Amino acid sequence: MSATTRVRPKLYEAQKLAIWYFVVAIALFGLQLTFGLIAAYQQLNPEFWFEVAPFMTNRTLHVNTMVVWLLVGLVGGVYWFLPQETGREVVGIKAAKIIWWVIVAGVLVLAGIYLFVQYGPGEMSTLWLFMEGREYLEAPRWVDLALVLWVAIFLYNVIATTLASRRITGTLMVLIFDLVALGALYSAGMHYSINLTMDQFLWWWVVHLWVEATWEVLVGVLMAWSLMYLLGTPRKVVETWLFLEVALVFGTGILGLGHHYFWIGTPEYWLGLGGFFSAMEPLPLVAMVVHALYDAGGHRLMAVNKPAVFWLITQAFGNFIGAGVWGFMQTLPQINMYSHGTQLAAAHGHLAFFGAYLSTVLMLAYIVAQNAREHIQVPLDSRWWKWAAGLMIFGIFGITGAFTISGFTQTLIERAEGGSTWAAFIRAYTHPWYANTLGWRYFFGWVVLTGYLILVYDLWTIGKKAVTHARAAVAAVGGGDD
Repeated sequence: MSATTRVRPKLYEAQKLAIWYFVVAIALFGLQLTFGLIAAYQQLNPEFWFEVAPFMTNRTLHVNTMVVWLLVGLVGGVYWFLPQETGREVVGIKAAKIIWWVIVAGVLVLAGIYLFVQYGPGEMSTLWLFMEGREYLEAPRWVDLALVLWVAIFLYNVIATTLASRRITGTLMVLIFDLVALGALYSAGMHYSINLTMDQFLWWWVVHLWVEATWEVLVGVLMAWSLMYLLGTPRKVVETWLFLEVALVFGTGILGLGHHYFWIGTPEYWLGLGGFFSAMEPLPLVAMVVHALYDAGGHRLMAVNKPAVFWLITQAFGNFIGAGVWGFMQTLPQINMYSHGTQLAAAHGHLAFFGAYLSTVLMLAYIVAQNAREHIQVPLDSRWWKWAAGLMIFGIFGITGAFTISGFTQTLIERAEGGSTWAAFIRAYTHPWYANTLGWRYFFGWVVLTGYLILVYDLWTIGKKAVTHARAAVAAVGGGDD
């Protein structure tokens, strides 16, 4: 039996629940890509499925499915690591299992509403049962309440388990603080005001701060645990950078909202503040990973879970490039005056979500895959994860490049040159620099989907042969499963 192969203890119930979290997350990832491809094709052929599921329906499903599967993956990561961090089973695991099935059922019902109902009369019944009508926050009010209840039970699991273990670490303190903000900030989107500026003000608290503040800190906690697990990084190193992450994300994140505030009727000084601070959020996570890799040394990078280490490094630098560089280059006030609301925002969003969150969930999925089979932990590697990663990264940079070119076309032709007139709008959207990118988005979408299919195969098969051989070796030397 290899020195890197070992018999591990039985899984906690929370870790068994985490496996289901990742199964559903990866399945929803595939649906997100499918709806995105359909929407991309509908921009080339607007009549396709127009009377069944028009572009806006597929776009809504594409965006909302992305939010759900990434959040499911992040929460699943906490359920995986929390018993290891506290040394005990999660308190309230029965409630966690119940709310899990509530969320899964709610996602299925909501998808059915988007596909088959789509809209309703302008009454409160539509808001509560079908759709709220706000971009990115289309989910009806019952879904909002179910999500906040989910976070509340999740918060109870974390707090009660931490207190029961009497082991309060820095990562756990940050996690508890962040989960309180996670529930509170989402509830801001449930308020309604006839004042459009106030309504948009609260809307941005969810769309921007919920994802770019609370999610970033949640990722920081999971990255800290993953670095300790994968590379043996000292706790004091990751927790130092994690505390800086909290300070910068919540400090710069709130101020970084300013480049949105300006456009909804708030004072113009917000444009300058937002443009400066919005690019600083990813810095501590990059520093955490670089510090950990430097301390680990070259020999440690031959880790027992190569795909997880790869996605960990991809997360750090993908987050910096997507959220930092692509975000900063369009939020500078001198640029944002012309670029706001163009496809540059879509370029930034696609690359940032891929780097910051998709890479994190895939890293966690491979950590779980290494430990989910049998009671034996084996080194994890294959050729297929490299193909999957290569195709998905190539595809997302292709999509980002296409959005970037079309965004610059809008910025230069529609805004700077044309003065944002209706004629300039039509000229920009029919310009070859914009029209040709529609085909490139569709093509690179297929590249990403191909990578996804290989990823699913790899997650299902990776380590199976090694587990079989290791189990035979354990049995040969008189070992057991426990």
